[in-house]
Formats: sequence, structure tokens, C-alpha cells
Amino acid sequence: EGVYRIVDVVGVSETSWEDAGRQAVKTASKSLRDLRIAEVVKMDMKVEDGKVRAYRTRVLLSFKYGS
Repeated sequence: EGVYRIVDVVGVSETSWEDAGRQAVKTASKSLRDLRIAEVVKMDMKVEDGKVRAYRTRVLLSFKYGS
């Protein structure tokens, strides 16, 4: 039992969508405790001059709310 909060974060990587997702979770875990679920909801790319410059992964993170 418990109450969970969900936050929306976006990770960015020059390497891959997977790495972008890992970066999102890694960075968020520094300030959010007791993360439970990471759900990928969208992936896109930053394009400049016809070339992919960065991969972006949008992740919904669920964590236990309160103590």
C-alpha cells in the first residue's frame, strides 16, 4: 500500500535512446528517492543540417510519495 507520485523527465544523449533513458533515471535518482517504475513514453531526435545530433527519451518516473 502507499501513494505514488509520477514525474515527467527527458534524458538526452549523443549515443542512443537507451543511453538517454538511463541518463534521465540516473540524474533524477539524485534528487528523487525510492524510484519504482520508469516508463518510456516518447523518443525523438534533435536534427541539425540533416544529421542526428542527439537522442531524447521522455520517461515517466514513479516514486513513493511521503515517508
